[in-house]
Amino acid sequence: MKIGIALSGGGIRGVAHAGVLKALEDNQIEIDIIGGTSAGSMVASLYAMGYRPHTIYKLFKKYSKEIINANASWFSKIFQKNASITGIRKGEEIEQIYNKLAKQKKIQEISQIKMPLVIPSVDITKSKEYVFTNYIPKETPDKTQYITNVAIGKAVRASSSFPAVFSPCYMEKCAFMDGGVLDNVPVYEVRKQGADKVLAVKFDADPIDENSNVMDIVMKTIDIMGSKISKENLENSDYVLSVYTDKVGLLDVEKLDKCYEYGYQSVIDNLEEIKRIFVK
Repeated sequence: MKIGIALSGGGIRGVAHAGVLKALEDNQIEIDIIGGTSAGSMVASLYAMGYRPHTIYKLFKKYSKEIINANASWFSKIFQKNASITGIRKGEEIEQIYNKLAKQKKIQEISQIKMPLVIPSVDITKSKEYVFTNYIPKETPDKTQYITNVAIGKAVRASSSFPAVFSPCYMEKCAFMDGGVLDNVPVYEVRKQGADKVLAVKFDADPIDENSNVMDIVMKTIDIMGSKISKENLENSDYVLSVYTDKVGLLDVEKLDKCYEYGYQSVIDNLEEIKRIFVK
């Protein structure tokens, strides 16, 4: 039995996926196929390259501030009246960091990764989903567009180009933005890679009240949109693990430790049912 896992987007909350993978590892639940969108692609790609969950967590701690701090001052500008797309960061930091981490594993292109990996993104010029992957499935009835000849840093950047924080990631005639626009939890693509059982990991939406700020409202909107878009995908999974992260914002880098713990604990709290479904 091949086990797949599909990791959702969610900004800095994505480090919780590393906690999920660590808890699964600690309980001898092996993952054979992995997919991730946006922040999920950041964790999924590292895991597929051979980085262990706790190392992924440490890498997030090492590089998140570098990425977020480079963009934090720019993020405030998007709410200004005449803000333009040229004022938004390009996301080159993400691409450079991931290419460096791939090089440490002697990997340049996604096609060189051994574990089946899927990373969705959206070309906003055609309003169409593309999937960066190392294995093109034999059966593609929906005519999904696959890309295999791409650097891992470029693939992660394309999937993680969150609207209004990063500008589009341009490749040839495509302008890629955050994959969560169309496929926030890539269960279907993971299953097409040959997974017999798929575990979907998503984040619970936080409540909005009178103390909520602009970022809280943005995150709530994205959570609602992602849930609606992902409904069919989630129903195609064998188990949906919802991780509650207690109002962690999109760029709330100070709560990385908490998010990692939330991810780990969410597995422990549901371990009996997860083992029943996924233990080989």
